Amino acid sequence: MNKCGTQNYASGISSAKKALEAGIDVLVAGAGFAGSVVARELAERANKKVLVVEQRSHVGGNAFDTYDEAGVLIHAYGPHIFHTNSKRAYEYLSRFTEWRSYQHEVLANIHGKLTPVPFNFNSIEQHFVPTTAAMLIRQLEESFGKNTKVPIIELQKSSNSLLGELADFVYENVFLHYTLKQWGLRPEEVDESVTARVPVYTGRDNRYFTDTWQGMPLHGYTPLFDNMLNHDNITVVLGADARELLEFALIDSKASLKLPATCSLIYTGPLDFLAETCYGMLPYRSLDFVYLTLQQKHFQPVGTVNYTVSEDYTRITEFTWLTGQELDVTTIMEEYPCAFEQKPGQVPYYAILDPVNTKAYERYLSLFLQIPNFYALGRLAEYRYFNMDQIVERALELADRICAHD
Repeated sequence: MNKCGTQNYASGISSAKKALEAGIDVLVAGAGFAGSVVARELAERANKKVLVVEQRSHVGGNAFDTYDEAGVLIHAYGPHIFHTNSKRAYEYLSRFTEWRSYQHEVLANIHGKLTPVPFNFNSIEQHFVPTTAAMLIRQLEESFGKNTKVPIIELQKSSNSLLGELADFVYENVFLHYTLKQWGLRPEEVDESVTARVPVYTGRDNRYFTDTWQGMPLHGYTPLFDNMLNHDNITVVLGADARELLEFALIDSKASLKLPATCSLIYTGPLDFLAETCYGMLPYRSLDFVYLTLQQKHFQPVGTVNYTVSEDYTRITEFTWLTGQELDVTTIMEEYPCAFEQKPGQVPYYAILDPVNTKAYERYLSLFLQIPNFYALGRLAEYRYFNMDQIVERALELADRICAHD
């Protein structure tokens, strides 16, 4: 398997236009997990000629990784840890990478005390006196069972006063300030699909994820994508904006794209951008990253430490924990959430989910559903939050539908 991500790709919009003119069956906009998986599947299973056009100078989307000047393998768009209960997603990606066994642990810096999150029995014993901690653990087990994840919002609804005290503590010290930094909103203003990601765990497992399969691509994510896109039926063009090929037009509320009638389009970018924000820009959250290389083996005891009550950044990631590199230096990354304002180089990472924004997105989606053989796929195109494995599954399922239809 490719170990260094050295695959050569064409670049520039002129290369994309030449490939399109030469004749293709499918245009895929975006070379992240969504676009790369569906491209490989259609090229391999359906023998389709696929053109993948990527706006950035690299494949891999937000999972792209690269070596910094110190030789540390860093994630350029924030930490990506693979975890899944989907056998299909795991086995599919295993075709293109070997795995390094890795169990991710996260600590929260709560007033200087490093505490396991999700908040669990070990966390409780750190922050409550022994008698209270013992009572809390017993009542959590009696109310919710052992080794279960209880969303903080659900815990707040408990009529048990002691559990209410625990809910208030976790809400204030783990949830509230972190959410304000991450989303610019109070927790009650955030969609429940987001709040459910911050539970209290009724056990002592300090792992952040408890999925069946967990790990990191042995040689990095970028070689995984290189291997996936290495197929005779796939042409990849980097540094080209697919929108320049599509020439969106809107006449009398009817959308059109310039594309051969026999060509399918799988779009993984923001639909509002594709439609030239004709109904206004959908709101997103973005991230700024600050990287620091330190002349020491490790900076913190685990891969990620969340700063839930202090600092302007939400978390610090130390990549050598994730990659398993044994070096005398280490690189850390501070993560600063911010509003997406379409500044040069700024990336829209997260859709801000609420009924108003969802309705605005659906208005955009309705434009493109008029267009034959158009498919919206992925976090941005579907204006939802998905983990990596969920994107892999959705891409495989889309390929299933297209292959079955043909």
